[in-house]
Order: sequence, then C-alpha cells, then structure tokens
Amino acid sequence: MGFRWSLAGAAVLVFVASGAALAAGPATVIVGATVFDGTGAAPRVASVVLRDGRIVEVGAKVKTPPGAIVIDAKGKALLPGFFDLHTHWTPGGKPNTAPQIASAYVAAGVTTINDFHQPPEAYEPRRRWLSTLTTPHVNFTARMSTPGGHGADWGDVATTKWVNTPEAARAEVRALLPYKPDAIKAFADGWRYGSAPDNTSMDLWTLSALVEEAHKNDIKVLTHTVTVERGKVAARAKVDVIAHSLQDREVDGEVVDLMKANGATYAPTLAVYEPVKPGQAEPDRSDPRVQQSFRKFGYALHNVKVLHDAGVPIAVGTDAGMPGTPHGAATLREMELLVQAGLTPTQALMAGTANSAKVMGELADRGTIEAGKRADLVLVDGAPWANIADIRKTDRVFIDGQLAFGPGAKVSAGNAQSAMPAIKVKALIDDFERPDGRTQLDTLRLDDMDGGHDRTVQVSQIVPRAAGGRALLMTARMATKEAPSAGMILPLSRGSVEPVDARSYSGVRFEVRGDGGAYSLSVNTLSGRWGKTVTVGDQWTTVQVPFAELEPTVGRGGEGGAWSGADLVGVGFSGGRKAGQKLWLEVDNVTFY
Repeated sequence: MGFRWSLAGAAVLVFVASGAALAAGPATVIVGATVFDGTGAAPRVASVVLRDGRIVEVGAKVKTPPGAIVIDAKGKALLPGFFDLHTHWTPGGKPNTAPQIASAYVAAGVTTINDFHQPPEAYEPRRRWLSTLTTPHVNFTARMSTPGGHGADWGDVATTKWVNTPEAARAEVRALLPYKPDAIKAFADGWRYGSAPDNTSMDLWTLSALVEEAHKNDIKVLTHTVTVERGKVAARAKVDVIAHSLQDREVDGEVVDLMKANGATYAPTLAVYEPVKPGQAEPDRSDPRVQQSFRKFGYALHNVKVLHDAGVPIAVGTDAGMPGTPHGAATLREMELLVQAGLTPTQALMAGTANSAKVMGELADRGTIEAGKRADLVLVDGAPWANIADIRKTDRVFIDGQLAFGPGAKVSAGNAQSAMPAIKVKALIDDFERPDGRTQLDTLRLDDMDGGHDRTVQVSQIVPRAAGGRALLMTARMATKEAPSAGMILPLSRGSVEPVDARSYSGVRFEVRGDGGAYSLSVNTLSGRWGKTVTVGDQWTTVQVPFAELEPTVGRGGEGGAWSGADLVGVGFSGGRKAGQKLWLEVDNVTFY
C-alpha cells in the first residue's frame, strides 16, 4: 500500500539533521500501522503522533492534531529505529566516507550506532560534521588496550590508550573525560583466532579498574572478547557489553553464571564472522582456514542461543566497516543471523532495539515506541516479527521525528559530499614552542611507527636547541622485521578530520638534523599519501620541498590519488633502518611557504 500524505494549512515538512536543534513544527501522525513497540508487547494496530522530535501519543484511538501531517501506514509495520552497538567508520569500510556511511545506516533504518574507529581528537570536529548531515545518532567509543594488544598493534597512545596496570587504567579513563566519550572499548582479549601469534590480553585487575573508573563517570564499557576464558575475565570485571562472539569452544556454565551475575550483555557480531557473507562465492571447504572459520562460526551460533536461553541479554553489534561487513546492511544481517542461531524474530528485533538502547543507558530516551521517547522509527513492509527478512523492506525512516529516508525526505546536501569543507591553514605548522605540547595549529602530535605484533620502540619529545628555542626529537630502536620504521605526524586540523586548503603555498620548509641516514617527508591528503626522501647529517640545515616534487607513496596511507593541494590533513617525518638499529631525528620550524 502506498502512502497518503495530507497537510492541513500551510505547514512545510523540513528535515533537520539529527544533531541539530529541532524547531517547533506541525505534528506528524502515522496512522494504522502495526506497531512493534519494543516493550515486549504483542504487535498491534495503532496510530502514533510525533511532535518536536518526540513521540507524543500511541494508541488505537489517537486524534489527529490540527495541521498535522498524516501518513497512512495501513498494512505496514512500525518499529523503533535499530541500534548497532559495534561499528567502525573507517576509510577501509564499505562505504568508506562519513556522509555515505550515514546514508547507508539511515536507509537501513538504523537510527543509533556506536563508532569504535575515531581517536578522541576527532570527536569534536566529527560531532560538528555530523550535525550538518542526515545521519543516525553516533556514540563515540574510545579505545583502550595493553602494550602489544589488539588496537595497540596499529595505533599510537593518542589513538588507542595503552594500559597494563590498574593505576594506568584509571589515569587514562580520567584523561579521556575532556573529550566526552560516550563509551570505552577495552581490547581485553588478544587471541588471534589460531591463525597468528596471540596479542597480549588485559588482566582482571586492570580491566576491573578501567570499568570501575568508567562507571564512576557514567561511561559504559564494551570489550573485545572472543574466547570463553577471557569472557569470564570480562564478566568478573563487570563490563557492560561483551562484544564479539565467544568462539573458541562452547560456553560452559561458569561463564554463563558470571555473565548473569554481573549484568553483562552479549553483542556477538555474527555478521563479521559469517564464513560466506551475502554475495560471496562459496569457498574451498577443503582449505583448513575455511574449515576453521566454519567451526568457529558454529560455536558462535551455538553460544548465542545458550546465553540467550540462560537469560543473558542479547544486543546487536556487527563490526561493520570490517571486510565483507557493509554499513547498514550488516545490521539487518545481524538480526537475521540471530534468528539463524535459534532466537525468534521477536527476540532478534528486541536485541536490535530495546536491548541495545538499554545497555547503553539510553532506554529512557529511545529503543521503544512509547510516549515521551525520541521519535526514531522505521516503517517497513511486511511483518518482521513473523519473517525477519522483512526488516530489509525499509519504506520510511524517521530520526528525531523528521523524515530521513523515503519519498519526500529532505536529505542534507552534505550527504552528497565525501569530506568536510576544506579550511584555510596558517603557514606555521609547528615551532614546538607551545607549553601545552600541541602544535601551533592546536593539534595533537602523533607517533607513526610500524604496526604489527612487534613494533619499533619510539620516543618523541621536545628538547632545547643550543641556539635557543625548542625542537622535536624522535629516537627509535627498530623492530626485528622487514622494513621497520619510525615516524611522527603533525595533523593540520584536530583529528585530521577537516582537510586544509594549501593551494596558496608552494611547499613545505623545515629545519632538520639527524643520524645521517635517509628520511621521508610525507604530506597526507584525503586522496592518499605523498612523500619525498631527504638525507641529513648531524648539523642543522633548512630543507625546502616543493609540492611539485612530492610523489605518491604506496602503503600506510594509501596509494596516492591526484594531487590537488586542497585536501591536506597532515605533515609527517619518518625513517627506517635495519632491524635492531637505532635512529634519531630533530625537526624544528615546520612551515608552508
């Protein structure tokens, strides 16, 4: 059945991005839908009144307010917007840019997500960016790991906090508070699925201190946990969500009892582990790695059902952004996989709505269709509580009571772009004189050493110069691996979110000295990484590199697209030596010229 819109008076429907303030406007009444309200009640035919971003009334005999927009939804199902607890808005995902990721979620009826990908420095600019887009609500989740743990094997300490004692965990939680994280993800399990050497894991005392300090500040904690024994540690530490599947074996009574006793919710991210994802070709079943993936997935499906039947709350998370796990579609697939695991469609829908909202402390605001709640809703064809596949038949999506998807939706123009608008940049990038340790562009410097299980040991610090002033000194001992490297990045905007326009400049100039080996100047852009090799000795010298002499580089930053000069995000210095050797480099007065 199609929609029938009627508008009394001269009211105009205007979409307001979910992060923006909502102006008073006419009510919207969704008439005659079969409402799955997420409270546990049976679906029922009712009408729902929305005004100023909230649900005003739900019932079979609702009166239409004067001037209201009326939507005839007879024969359709109305559900709370879906909530995905575990996503990564990464450039390696599908889609891979924030506006397009937002659009994919909205089109799937996903109205709230947790993003695990962004470093804390990126929260403020990304919140500003999201406020201009048609987007689901986004909770930013900070990352903590152990030295040598998952998440610390590719990020520096400003990107993923490294902790291995209770004291360090408490201190790093407090250090995150100025960024206002919505949650913390602890990489508590270093198991590499039997396909690589294990990373380090977080012990009970450290994880417990992290959780206690986070809860003291009203911050939820989710863990990366993939084994039964580490699941016991996470449960004893009283984490809010055990994310990922316990998949090394079938769960035992001890882990079930611990999760129930300590209030853990389980978000199994089945979508990322599915051995043959939708649209993929059938793999070679004789391959041992393929056999292992099916075996682990079997444990994952079994364990979801056992935990659910024992009374452990199940929520929806996907790890979307990882290979084969597309944004938006994966959330819907996750609910289908919960049904495949043995949950009923109703139980799967509860996992993707009220349960996810509840564990994040947001059930008073969203996750069910009740008066006073945020009007985040999805209207679909069919009856997904009978046939879970009907969740794919998205017809209309409302976020904060405004039509965000479907015919007649007013989508932000920013959703057609791939990046924030470029901003102007000052010539002086950094002279290393600010007492707060930030660049002259008010950005946080980043270490950029190689990644992996064994990483180059690097220390970057500000040191005095004999001639006066200060400089940045980088020292490193190379890891024992092929092509080890050390480096540092000077972001050109906070979190490297807003690109800068450097077309009024000709290149980069800096003062430098080092151990006499080769180094690389890199200019990172949204279209890739560009670089030039320089060789300097132990005497200070001024180096000037025109943009025209930069060449696209492969690996760790992309293959390099076309140079525009209008999408720069960082300037970096790096160097590599043979395994076990040491390197040092001093840099000062980095400027555009």
